Amino acid sequence: MSDTPSPLQNHLLAALPKEVQDRLFPHLELRRLDLGAVLYESGDAMRHVFFPTDAIVSLLYVMESGASAEISVVGNEGLIGVAVFMGGESTPSRAIVQSAGHAFRLSGQRVKDEFNRHGEMLQLMLRYTQALITQMAQTAVCNRHHSIDQQLCRWLLLSLDRLPSNQLTMTQELIANMLGVRREGVTDAAGKLQKLGVIEYSRGHITVLDRAKLEALSCECYQVVKKETDRLLPYLHP
Repeated sequence: MSDTPSPLQNHLLAALPKEVQDRLFPHLELRRLDLGAVLYESGDAMRHVFFPTDAIVSLLYVMESGASAEISVVGNEGLIGVAVFMGGESTPSRAIVQSAGHAFRLSGQRVKDEFNRHGEMLQLMLRYTQALITQMAQTAVCNRHHSIDQQLCRWLLLSLDRLPSNQLTMTQELIANMLGVRREGVTDAAGKLQKLGVIEYSRGHITVLDRAKLEALSCECYQVVKKETDRLLPYLHP
């Protein structure tokens, strides 16, 4: 059995009608996404859209001081490059690979051409964009009103939903950058989860041992995002 990623591992691509897949799939380019790689910087003109299969990409806002915070996370449920088909062509955020893996790249022009056919792809992408906006809004609320412990639980759960296993490769420093908090805060929060038997953390590798308890320790933000995402994107649970 081949380990080569398939476009059908991306749920949005898999949900497209066969005739749309036949038009687009021959033009997809498989790309390896390494941990920490930047897909686009703030203000860059977006020339491609990326459809992850087993990678996770974080969308970050970076301040003039260099401080950053994650506004959303994207995996095999969707795509990176919403600005391409929404007409903006660029965005103030940065897209950085949070978990290494693969994605299929498609030229922005082909995406726009298909979007402008006003068919099923348009409907799918608009619903996905609404789900992404919900995640961004809930992340802003969470960062303002909930503890680092709760934010870490939410972040781990959202990441797990986009991975094929219960393991993540992620340093505490990178997690701190994603959450926009001090590294010491992440170290303390991760230590609490490890003592409770929820996770096992060692040298940048996180294994979730008890997902049910992780969900119980998280704030309501995770369930709000998950419920709305499941409602808008029924293709995630056929």
